[in-house]
Amino acid sequence: MLYLFRNVLEKEFDVSDNVIRAKKSDRIPVVFSKKEIRKFYKHFPERYLLHVKLIYACGLRVTECIRLRVKDIDFENQSLIVRFGKENKDRVTPLPEMLYPELKSHLEKVKRVHETDLKAGSGSVYMPNALAKNFQMLQKSGHGNMCFHQKNISLDPRTKIIRRHHITSRALQNAMSKALKKSGIPKKATIHTLRHSFATHLLQDGYDIRTVQEFLGHKDVTTTMIYLHVLRSLEGKVISPLKKL
Repeated sequence: MLYLFRNVLEKEFDVSDNVIRAKKSDRIPVVFSKKEIRKFYKHFPERYLLHVKLIYACGLRVTECIRLRVKDIDFENQSLIVRFGKENKDRVTPLPEMLYPELKSHLEKVKRVHETDLKAGSGSVYMPNALAKNFQMLQKSGHGNMCFHQKNISLDPRTKIIRRHHITSRALQNAMSKALKKSGIPKKATIHTLRHSFATHLLQDGYDIRTVQEFLGHKDVTTTMIYLHVLRSLEGKVISPLKKL
């Protein structure tokens, strides 16, 4: 109910002090090894491979990836800006240089599609909230364009404008399921598992917990600390008594 009122209806919901909130799960997240990531990348559809590379390389949520805009990729500063993330917050995460050629090639294709749409009279892009009024030029600029748009244009039910929207998260999830099956990785994983793997692998490489918290966009460091538990379970420092029998 809280989510419905605050995030959908955009109204404040009066919560009584007697209401018992649901407890968050303390389950350890599923994490891929680096070897497993290389393995299922080989079976991932070429159409969506860049998407999952960015999610793992930058620690993105799937919605942050599909809503990414051209203007938020900063090649000069080797960074990627996440706009309107969880709790409506922005953050900056590192962008690995090894993805530059593939990403620049993709953005060139996006630019050509955008120019074709403009000639057809449907090249405007959706801008959230008041940005549509304050930055009208950005709506038809290639800089405001979605990095990962859909194959076909469609009618925007909110504005009744025909435009090209970003791809859906379902498309990525379906591609992920097929890739996992083909690669034979016996883990119950989703696209979000790549974000878990990003955090765990950073800790394995010696980065401190505060840095990982900043890259993930967590409000509280205790949320990030779950990956320390994952790391301890992967290190295998404790020797099982079975080995001493």
